[in-house]
Amino acid sequence: MKTLNFFSVLFLLLVIFQLHVPHLVAQTQDLYRIETRDGNIFTGTLVSEDDEKIVLNVEGVGEITVLRTNIKNMVQLDHRRMRDGVYWHDNPQATRYFFAPNAIGLGRGKGYYQNTWILFNNVNYGFSDHFSLGGGIVPLFLFGVSSSPVWILPKVTIPVSENMFHLGAGAMIGGLIGTETEGLGLIYGVGTIGNRDKNITVGLGYGYAGGEISQTPLINVSGIIRTGRRFYLLSENYFVPEAGVSGIISFGARWTSENIAVDFGLFRPLEDAGGIIGVPWLGVTIPFGRR
Repeated sequence: MKTLNFFSVLFLLLVIFQLHVPHLVAQTQDLYRIETRDGNIFTGTLVSEDDEKIVLNVEGVGEITVLRTNIKNMVQLDHRRMRDGVYWHDNPQATRYFFAPNAIGLGRGKGYYQNTWILFNNVNYGFSDHFSLGGGIVPLFLFGVSSSPVWILPKVTIPVSENMFHLGAGAMIGGLIGTETEGLGLIYGVGTIGNRDKNITVGLGYGYAGGEISQTPLINVSGIIRTGRRFYLLSENYFVPEAGVSGIISFGARWTSENIAVDFGLFRPLEDAGGIIGVPWLGVTIPFGRR
């Protein structure tokens, strides 16, 4: 009953927030972002250009002229992401929730470093638009512990319908360094409905250890919705179908800028937690590579 109630609440929340997500406004002019060598950043529509200078029309400022010799970086932006004169950057962490992956690809040449509560370290990199590889470690050896958890995260994604439906598969291949133990981990498949700003994912995973694969699946149901230029609401949840109401649910938020994302939320077991409201989650993610 608790599981059904949770699904109902999650569905209603996503529907409600969907109705309140502002739509991005389409424009017809070319939109550019220019970063100058002296640290200024300008975003605006292209007025004119020649071999010596670029002229942009910046909302609230008017036309500005930037010499090409003073341009550090210049990229063309998706004009559909302008709203009220402000550019809404693409979700810099669209391929995962707190930790669980969805079926959206990271993209070739893009990567990120994720740190949770200082000890949890994870890195992912897209070798193509449909394949990424990551790895992580909890460096317990820094505290004199003889072994430390490590893992590798391969992931393959297939966009069945762009911005509508994606499929993916991958694994979490783990072990302990500093001690002789057999490998353990998880293999999974996921399906994601939606785009990078709002989506729902359902996944099915099977754990393995000691050369044997579990006969009981782990079900993951997660979702994210963009509520503003920099804010998202997200929920990541795990259920074990053969254990009654066993599982973990979570709810939280993500604040993002172009160069960093901060996740914060609460995780709570479905079983009696002894009066504990939830275990807090605090993570920081820094994207790198191709923008």
